[in-house]
Amino acid sequence: MAQRIPEEAVEKIQQSVDIVDVIGEYVQLKKQGRNYFGLCPFHGENTPSFSVSADKQIFHCFGCKAGGNVFSFLMQIEGCEFVEAVRLLSEKEGIALPELPAPSQGSHEAKDDDAAAMLEAHELLKKFYHHLLVNTKEGQDALDYLLKRGFTKESIEQFEIGYSLNSWNFAVKFLANRGFSLPLMEEAGLLVKKNDGSDFLDRFRNRIMFPILDHHGNTIAFSGRVMTDEQPKYLNSPETKLFNKSKVLYNFSKARLHIRKHHQAVLLEGFADVISASLAGVQHSVAAMGTALTGEQAKVLKRNSAEVILCYDSDKAGMDAVLRSAKTLSQAGAEVKVAMIPDGLDPDDYIQRFGAEKFQHDVIGASVSVMTFKMHYFKKGRNLQNEADRLEYIEQILKEIAALKNSLEQEIYVKQLAREYALGLDVLKERLSELSRTMEPQKEQREQTQTPREVAPAARKRKKLLPAYHNAERMLLAHMLKSRDAAQKVLDVLGLQFNIEEHRVIAAHLYAFYEESSEEKISSFIQKLPGKELMSAVSDLAMLQVSDEPTSAEIQDYIRQILNYPKMADLQQKEAEKNEAERQRDFVRAARIGMEIVQMKRSFKTQ
Repeated sequence: MAQRIPEEAVEKIQQSVDIVDVIGEYVQLKKQGRNYFGLCPFHGENTPSFSVSADKQIFHCFGCKAGGNVFSFLMQIEGCEFVEAVRLLSEKEGIALPELPAPSQGSHEAKDDDAAAMLEAHELLKKFYHHLLVNTKEGQDALDYLLKRGFTKESIEQFEIGYSLNSWNFAVKFLANRGFSLPLMEEAGLLVKKNDGSDFLDRFRNRIMFPILDHHGNTIAFSGRVMTDEQPKYLNSPETKLFNKSKVLYNFSKARLHIRKHHQAVLLEGFADVISASLAGVQHSVAAMGTALTGEQAKVLKRNSAEVILCYDSDKAGMDAVLRSAKTLSQAGAEVKVAMIPDGLDPDDYIQRFGAEKFQHDVIGASVSVMTFKMHYFKKGRNLQNEADRLEYIEQILKEIAALKNSLEQEIYVKQLAREYALGLDVLKERLSELSRTMEPQKEQREQTQTPREVAPAARKRKKLLPAYHNAERMLLAHMLKSRDAAQKVLDVLGLQFNIEEHRVIAAHLYAFYEESSEEKISSFIQKLPGKELMSAVSDLAMLQVSDEPTSAEIQDYIRQILNYPKMADLQQKEAEKNEAERQRDFVRAARIGMEIVQMKRSFKTQ
């Protein structure tokens, strides 16, 4: 990806995409009036403060103040540079970007070029690994192995599963013959160096190959599974500039639309479970990358669906993982449910034994709350006929109920516990109150150690009232952003005499934009601003509700308030000086200042 992309190409892409559709792939949006609203993907919140304008093709969060156009959104959400954001949108819209000169070594563009080469190598190897599995005699044993384990030819095709040869240098030769730099391919995680550093070797040998895609569908890594008892059973690509396992969810690029459709995501433990579940009709299935669910992965799920169903193996390790993942998801603000599978089975086993329909209805469709799962989970390993075990279990469950924030939920589960063990409801509630009191200091400590970002939503509700001149400048700029004619009127009378420095800078950029361009598009203007802070400030101003055609009197009133502010500040200073002169009994000076004050007030009236 080359140096500077021509403005006409950028503009063509910007005109072709709808910011609502692009942001809608990351944030659940609901239309309210003329705009769309959702939970901000850039900070934690429970009440939607993130607004997207289809008319203006911009977004703005009234909470954290993030804002901009479709390119700046992608740059923030994907953590990429402008060039990469343009590339992503060009591919989405099928718009070819012009060929650009090769970058010089060591530049940022060279790094972009390296990433592009890594992506190309992964894509080529994925296709060749798949070809080896389904079309060659070398891959026949691997294909038979997969079919025997319950994979179908449909699943192998859909998920592009492949096979890496039992060779030390197949991938080395394959990539070298196509002109790829072998040191760069080592950096991409496809090759390794010999111990003596003299040559390169294939990282993956004689393994079933599962391609790992990023959230846009690009192949960025592999996970190779052995067909024997050899360890490790799974060998994953190392972390590279393409692949960060803490951020990626397996199958997310395919599942995203289904997640949005169902308003629900199903989180499983392994690749085979996701593949089986998807083919069983649960296409909104994803998995973490062989490790515990991370906060970043939880946020991705929360951005796309309010509800996440955990469907893990029914062994102890799987049930322990449910508790950890449920906690991580809850911290991200997601509603969590648990799909419980009979003992000794994982989702793949269950589907193969009982079929797709039963999995959909009796497992996913019958998912329960996390609290209900805990009431089942903490019975494991206890003899509830034994009084000591039973009392220990009840105490454990009461602690879990006391930790619930919703008093209605607490009531439901305490009653359930009372019915199940024929206990007095009053006795259980009394013990619950005792436990709640002991937990209060811990809750307070957690609240005190919250980050500013976590406590920010409450603080943001207390909006500071702005002085009249400040509001006048904001409203005037909002009209100027909407209309070239309004901007010209302001330029003729006010120029750059705004009192707020940021407003002066915005006005200067806006005058220049209208001078150079025939457009009145806010999204195009935002694209020319230098820096996120100005983009956010302009998106905030552009979201203000102003009339389509302001009257001359309205414009003049705003201008008068802006121009009067410095004079009012001077007047307040003169009054302070007069009071000080009177305090010092310097009445001559006080009288002189008093006359100046009278003249200043007369000048206000004549304007």
